[in-house]
Amino acid sequence: MNKPTASQKQPGHGRGEGSGHDPATLLARVARGDQAAFETLYDQFAGPVYGLVRKVLRDPAQSEEVAQEVLLDVWRTASRFDPGRGSASAWVMTIAHRRAVDRVRSENAATAREQKLIPLQEEAGDDVAELVEGTLDRQRVLHCLDSLSSLQAESVTLAYYGGYTYSQVAELLGVPLGTVKTRIRDGLIRLRDCMGVAW
Repeated sequence: MNKPTASQKQPGHGRGEGSGHDPATLLARVARGDQAAFETLYDQFAGPVYGLVRKVLRDPAQSEEVAQEVLLDVWRTASRFDPGRGSASAWVMTIAHRRAVDRVRSENAATAREQKLIPLQEEAGDDVAELVEGTLDRQRVLHCLDSLSSLQAESVTLAYYGGYTYSQVAELLGVPLGTVKTRIRDGLIRLRDCMGVAW
């Protein structure tokens, strides 16, 4: 099927339906591939289609694009027009309205997808930063634990990494509670100094 040359005209410059050609008859001729009939139909509907689409979309560039798609759709699907179900004008304008609404929905969905991705990208960046920071902190703590005496390191490790209370640490090590508290306090002071953290 040949492409119509009228599709290169700018929408919005149509003469309206008062040109003396019946749109239903023109659609029947277009369905048979009559380019001249399509050019006439295009001239009649380019302005009204563009106007309707522009009311829905508001963006002139998108409106022109959608109007062109509508008129191309009319060229391709003219055989589906049934005069028993309504007028040719209503059929063309329904296609235009549906295409415009579809474009709005498509744009809204794309915007919503982009908005959903932005927080995910930020969270992913935060997760990586937190992971790296946590790894570096863990390495620094392990390095500083090595600088403690074996008794201090054992007491601090049981209390802070093992989850034991001071009393439980004293019981596990078989030493008085006061001794455990002193070892942990001295160990924490040395860890603080090693890591350069101010309390």
